[in-house]
Amino acid sequence: QVQLVESGGGLVKAGGSLTLSCAASGSIFSINAMGWYRQAPGKQRELVAVSTSGGTTNYADSVKGRFTLARDNAKNTVYLQMNSLLPEDTAVYYCNANLVRFGWPPTPMDYWGKGTLVTVSS
Repeated sequence: QVQLVESGGGLVKAGGSLTLSCAASGSIFSINAMGWYRQAPGKQRELVAVSTSGGTTNYADSVKGRFTLARDNAKNTVYLQMNSLLPEDTAVYYCNANLVRFGWPPTPMDYWGKGTLVTVSS
């Protein structure tokens, strides 16, 4: 069993800040990539930021310079620091991890958290 537990969503005014956290737990051998996606009402889920095992972090153009993703490999946790929030950042934010569980075959699989709502008021 693998679980991704998210925290940190809420209501904030435009220009404000929030930090999201996501911790992966369970029978995890290794994590290849871990990050955040979001889905606004009526829109498709989109990548926000992702950290790869090679140390690369990729951001959506819409959040570059405002959001920062940090990864703690020892804790299997990622943090998304969101600054200068805009009303268009309002969405349900989902944590994602591409990981390998203990066992055979060692096939990488995607796991998702349940989502946390971020609402930015104008």
